[in-house]
Amino acid sequence: MTALDEAGRTARLMWAHFEPVHAVTYLHPRARAAYEAVGLRGYWRGYFAGRAAPLGATEAAPVIAAFFNFAPPMVARALPAVWRLATPQEALRARLTGAVQALAELTYELPESHLAEAADLLERAASAAQTAGRVLGAVNAALPVGEYPLARLWQAATTLREHRGDGHVAALVAAGLDPVEALTWRVAVDGSQPQYLLGRGWSEEQWHDARDRLTQRGWLAGDGTVTEHSRAEFQAIEEATDRAAAHPWQALSQGDTDRLRELLEPIARSCHTLVPAESPIGLPALPG
Repeated sequence: MTALDEAGRTARLMWAHFEPVHAVTYLHPRARAAYEAVGLRGYWRGYFAGRAAPLGATEAAPVIAAFFNFAPPMVARALPAVWRLATPQEALRARLTGAVQALAELTYELPESHLAEAADLLERAASAAQTAGRVLGAVNAALPVGEYPLARLWQAATTLREHRGDGHVAALVAAGLDPVEALTWRVAVDGSQPQYLLGRGWSEEQWHDARDRLTQRGWLAGDGTVTEHSRAEFQAIEEATDRAAAHPWQALSQGDTDRLRELLEPIARSCHTLVPAESPIGLPALPG
């Protein structure tokens, strides 16, 4: 295994440990209640306002580009209308409040020293993230650092998550996949029609056209199943994503990385209890 391969393997392993920490903002009822408290009622209002808030009171176009997999009309229904309900600053406070309350409920058995040490190490990795060309990673990295361990932990996990996501979008674009094609391929891999993927605003005609394009490219067989060629191509995309996400972990020694993984393990496992059988965010399984 080359040094680059090893770095990518570390990035993927650590992703499995910090992604669940970030994901409480989408999955915990306290997160939704925090958005509702500032006037963002309905799941998608909170989602688009909270995730887009680091960009400021943006119009739909930058979010369509950065979020990648939503149909433009779906984004345009939310933005910029949500800013009439809550300012970006209010949305940011709500998302952090909800995330911290969720994590407090999920980690109440862990001592504060455990959470503070995890936050310190995860912040070190996040502060080393290279954000050139990574819009969502950059705007989250620029936010003020939280005062308390759970706030710091969640914000660092969020910066790393968006940093990795920016790299994944770049890998998809480089591979020539558009948003609905990427979602269509995932539906085919799952062997079902999971509503969390279908609920991204694309029309039935757009799904059908994407299946046709993937079939013509050899990514889907005539019966709609995935081909070995497409599995190999997508594996290359995943490996490119891992390599692009590797740099933050070079800021930590191997001992520090191992220690952080040990500290995040019980936190991530507790957060995983929120994950439905069909997760909308591709939450990775924890090893073991």
